[in-house]
Amino acid sequence: MSSYNSFLIGGETEVHRLGYGAMRITGPGIWGEPADRAEAIRTLRMLPDVGVNFIDTADSYGPNVSEELIRTALHPYGGILVATKAGLARTGPDRWTPLGRPEYLIQQAHASARRLGVEQIGLWQLHRIDPTVPAREQFDAVRHLIDIGLVRHAGLSEVGVDEIREASRYFKVATVQNRYNLSDRSSEAVLDYCTQHGIGFIPWYPLAAGSLAQTAVLDAIATRHAATPAQIALAWLLKRSPVMLPIPGTSRTQHLEQNVAAVRICLSDQECAAISEIGEIGEIGAAASAEGV
Repeated sequence: MSSYNSFLIGGETEVHRLGYGAMRITGPGIWGEPADRAEAIRTLRMLPDVGVNFIDTADSYGPNVSEELIRTALHPYGGILVATKAGLARTGPDRWTPLGRPEYLIQQAHASARRLGVEQIGLWQLHRIDPTVPAREQFDAVRHLIDIGLVRHAGLSEVGVDEIREASRYFKVATVQNRYNLSDRSSEAVLDYCTQHGIGFIPWYPLAAGSLAQTAVLDAIATRHAATPAQIALAWLLKRSPVMLPIPGTSRTQHLEQNVAAVRICLSDQECAAISEIGEIGEIGAAASAEGV
C-alpha cells in the first residue's frame, strides 16, 4: 500500500481506493441496456477526470452489457484497471445461478477479454463458488487462467476465511468481494483476515440502498462536513481498513461526482466510532437489492 488513498492489487497494480461499480449501467434487474445509454457512457468517460482508475464489472451484468459499454467508453483504458468476474449464469432479470464448471469459467474469461478488448484481464474474480462443483476444480481453473497469461491477478467473491485459505493453495488471492456496509457487517472476520494479509477487500452494496439518510447520527455528521449521508458512509468505509476498496455504482454523472468527493472527507476517530455504533444497534435497515451479486 503506497498511501491512504491508494492500494496495490496483488502487491503490484496501484489503484485509487475509491473505485466504480459498473453493474448499474444496465437495465432493470441488471438485464439489458441501460435506460439512458448516452448518460451511462458519459459517466464512464468521466471516471479518469475525477481520479477513478478501478472499475468492477462482470460478464453477468447485462449480461455482457456492462463490459461492452466500458470498452465503448474507455478503451484502451490508459492506466485504468478493469476488474471483471464470472461464475454466475443469467436466465432473466434479477435471476442468478452459480455456474462453476471449469470449462465454463475458462470460456467466460476468454469472452470477457474479447469484450473488453484486452489480451490480459488485470483482475478476474470468481463470482461465486458453485456448491455443485468441487471447489478445487474451480480454483484449478483460476490457476489455469493465470498460468496461460489471460489473467494477471485473481480474486474471490462471497467467501469465508476458510475458502480464502483453500483457494490460496492454488493461486494468490489478490481481492475478496463480499457484501459489507454499515448495516451488514457479517464479513468482519473476512475483512480482518484481508487486512492482515494485504488482500484487497471490495465491499459490494456499500450504501445500503439509501437507507443511510434515516439516521440522526449520520445526518448530524454529514451536516458537520457539508456532505451527504452516503458520502459519510463511504468515508467511514475508507477509514475502516487500508485494504477497503469501495465500488459505489451509478449511471449518472452527478452521483459519480458526489461519490468521489467522499475521499476528501476526514472523519475523526470519535465520528468513526459513533458511525460504527449505528449499525451495531440496528438503526439502519438494509433493503433487499441485487447490487453486487
